[in-house]
Amino acid sequence: METGTGTAHRPQIAKADGSAVRVLVVDDENSLTDLLKMALRYEGWEVRTAADGLGAVRVAREFRPDAIVLDIMLPDIDGLEVLQRVRADGTETPVLFLTAKDSLDDRIAGLTAGGDDYVTKPFSLEEVVARLRGLIRRSTLTLAQAKDPVLRVGDLSLDEDSYEVERDGATVELTATEFELLRFLMRNPRRVLSKAQILDRVWNYDFGGKESVVELYISYLRKKIDAGREPMIHTVRGAGYMLKAAG
Repeated sequence: METGTGTAHRPQIAKADGSAVRVLVVDDENSLTDLLKMALRYEGWEVRTAADGLGAVRVAREFRPDAIVLDIMLPDIDGLEVLQRVRADGTETPVLFLTAKDSLDDRIAGLTAGGDDYVTKPFSLEEVVARLRGLIRRSTLTLAQAKDPVLRVGDLSLDEDSYEVERDGATVELTATEFELLRFLMRNPRRVLSKAQILDRVWNYDFGGKESVVELYISYLRKKIDAGREPMIHTVRGAGYMLKAAG
């Protein structure tokens, strides 16, 4: 695992009431949890750890974390079972899965079980912190705007209840798959999303790893969202796609 940070430390984030963000780290490798604990505490966050699945469920109930870093492979029950038990308690705490398995099947299993993101081992501490910052920001936004089903990025809006999409006041007609793709992009503005991540989130099953389908649907979206306007959907060469407000 890489431990260098390589960039200047970013401003800390905290909850709306000013209290520290709480993160639960679950992994049976003590050296890894120690490193993660150090990195997350450097962010100003309060950190608890657990070395097995049953311990994780118990700590989650007591600690009520704002985010969970959860290894899929644990010595008793696996991370997917941990997540199911945590969700059964009625909590929607965002979960970042850690996995040593880099197959599409494993990633889909975690994401469809209710996880929010994943990183594969080996990973850099900086990547884990960055993913967690994004999850925490988005979950906080979701809670704050729970009564507002409309996602907005620049002059683009998407209503998750009515399935209506508008750009600069003009209605945009989308198919169901195009809508799901746009929703994923809009939930992650200014974040580069890989084709594998998009396959996992939008198609929700093993699509055979055919990343060309992502390129195809991105082209469909561009024709409907960006045609005749300043583009919002951008290709980041060798990395994936990003949506950001025009201008």
